[in-house]
Amino acid sequence: MPSWKELRRFCERDGWELYKNTDHYFYRKTDDRGNIKRTKVSRGNGEIKGHLWKEILNKQLQVTEEYFNKMI
Repeated sequence: MPSWKELRRFCERDGWELYKNTDHYFYRKTDDRGNIKRTKVSRGNGEIKGHLWKEILNKQLQVTEEYFNKMI
């Protein structure tokens, strides 16, 4: 499973906009159809647990694990 640091790196490399920087990093990205995707990244440096990671990948990032790994 990836770490929170790797999720942040993905967002930065994949063109996500950091729109709020508080106790978490908040990113958003507009897709080709005009839909806005959002994700929240913890400031922690630990690993993202299995079920949470799958939900972030599928519902928030909406990319494959292969694409994510290529971008980090």
